[in-house]
Amino acid sequence: MLKNFFKFGKKKKDEEQKNTLENQIEKEIEDSQSEIDKIKAETEKEIKKTAEEILGKNIEKSENNEKNFEKEKIENLKTEETEEKLDEKTKGKPKLKPLKDRLATPKKGFFGKLKEMLLGKAIDDDLYEELEELLIQSDIGMNMTMQLVEELEKSVSRKKLKTSEQIYDELKELLKAKLVYNDENSTKLKLQDGKLNILLVVGVNGVGKTTSIGKIAKKLKDSGRKVIIGAGDTFRAAAIEQVEEWGKRTGVEVIKQAHGSDPAAVIFDTVKTAKNRGFDVAILDTAGRLHNKRDLMKELEKINKIIREQSGETDFETLLVIDSTTGQNGLEQARIFNEIVDLTGIILTKFDGTAKGGIIFPITEELKKPIKFIGVGEGIEDLREFDTKEFVEAMFE
Repeated sequence: MLKNFFKFGKKKKDEEQKNTLENQIEKEIEDSQSEIDKIKAETEKEIKKTAEEILGKNIEKSENNEKNFEKEKIENLKTEETEEKLDEKTKGKPKLKPLKDRLATPKKGFFGKLKEMLLGKAIDDDLYEELEELLIQSDIGMNMTMQLVEELEKSVSRKKLKTSEQIYDELKELLKAKLVYNDENSTKLKLQDGKLNILLVVGVNGVGKTTSIGKIAKKLKDSGRKVIIGAGDTFRAAAIEQVEEWGKRTGVEVIKQAHGSDPAAVIFDTVKTAKNRGFDVAILDTAGRLHNKRDLMKELEKINKIIREQSGETDFETLLVIDSTTGQNGLEQARIFNEIVDLTGIILTKFDGTAKGGIIFPITEELKKPIKFIGVGEGIEDLREFDTKEFVEAMFE
């Protein structure tokens, strides 16, 4: 019995130890879980903090990127606008070919023959006779030819020139001297700011008068001036249509009346409109076909009177258009117009199409008037302001 008592006591003790151990284990598990929860909470807090920091940086970076993108976009737009403006300014303005390229025909013709004839020849009477013949054939005209040859002979004697090369160089200088009325100031249009400037354009039919008016209007408009055209050649229906077409092409206003109307009435309307509406330049076309010199004189006198009365100006440009290919006929036209009106300058058209080219010397020397423009092609930019130095270099160099 005692033995069973001890067994019972031991069993009870074992159970107590087991319970104690289980309680300790449970407590340790609870403590461990609590520690794990604490660590987990701290870890989650750290993760959340880190995530917020990263997210914040990303948002800031994104905002910065967006700002940079917008900034870059604005800069690109500004650049595009600038480029568009530059493109607009240069639009329709092709790079001009050098004058010498445009004048290949006259250079190869008259000027080329001149050099070919003189170089390597003996200086004698036969040489001077050949020179006279070439000059006359090249539209320089009888009077100027005799004058040039006489001046050349005197220079050869005075300077004791021995070779044909020296004669060629001397003749070049004599021809250059005939362009004396074409200095830098005289060849430019006389335009003043703050007032109405009148360009009266005269010339016979077929010389390129209307085309020249259109090209000049384009040049003046491109320079920032407000331009109006008066279609005063009412005797020719095609002339009115041509002026209208040039007006559309260049964006220049055109004043016109019906075919057969009084040209002076068109001039009156144009100058009055230009004066009242603050135009800078009025370009006035005139009839190119009149029956005789007397009719031409009466018509131009009436037009000049209207211009003076309506504009209040007595000093204005009167430009004569001459076709270079007409040679001596062109010179005769210039003489007649010069007697009738006070010409201020010449527009020499189609110069690129003549193999002669000598007309430029007597027309400016005899009339004592400058060449304002020279036509060297079909394009709008091919009506060039005449530059004596550029012309001489293109022809002789």
